[in-house]
Amino acid sequence: MTLFCIIRVAAFIMRAVSLNIESAGENLGLFIATEVLLQTGFFGLLYSIYTLVVDRLELCGSSPLPIPIIGRLLELFKKRRLFRIALIIPVALSIASINIISNDPTSSNGAALRKGAALLFLVLTALQVLQTVVLIRAEREGQDTLRYYSSSFGAKHASLIFGLIAILLLIREVFSVATISNLAQANNEHFWYPLVALPELLCATLYTIPGVIPSV
Repeated sequence: MTLFCIIRVAAFIMRAVSLNIESAGENLGLFIATEVLLQTGFFGLLYSIYTLVVDRLELCGSSPLPIPIIGRLLELFKKRRLFRIALIIPVALSIASINIISNDPTSSNGAALRKGAALLFLVLTALQVLQTVVLIRAEREGQDTLRYYSSSFGAKHASLIFGLIAILLLIREVFSVATISNLAQANNEHFWYPLVALPELLCATLYTIPGVIPSV
């Protein structure tokens, strides 16, 4: 979490500089570095909630969702290595698209890679929301025992907090996909801060609730 905060602070500072200083906004290296930091930070947030949810699911022995395809897909993505690979792909696509678009703004390849990255992130985030639903369902059915190991608020209500984090991340990604074809709107600070920066800040705050992250 400390690393995430450092990355995010650096990204926000670089974004603010590029928006307010004309010469900085034209600096290709600064633009690419900012976007890479933003994507890396989101990777960390999504993978963190994934790890916490899967760890808890393994302890409570949850049953899959009674929806054949989605249920199997969620079970498949409990494999950590597979999920990491799935997350790395959109990060790589996003970085590649930034590089292409920065050199040729009219490139169809760059736009296609950017759309592909955004859609993959959205799908993975949506799957994580469903995975969290499975956990909440398991706890409601009385299968979970982890929450009784601690009397802290975070430990008792961890699955609901995980669900809130997942929804906040989903809001961020829905905005990213909705504005995928309109860079001006996507970078408009009146939309970007409440729909991208604020959800991430709230997620980071929720992680700090005592008991949410189990102590060893």
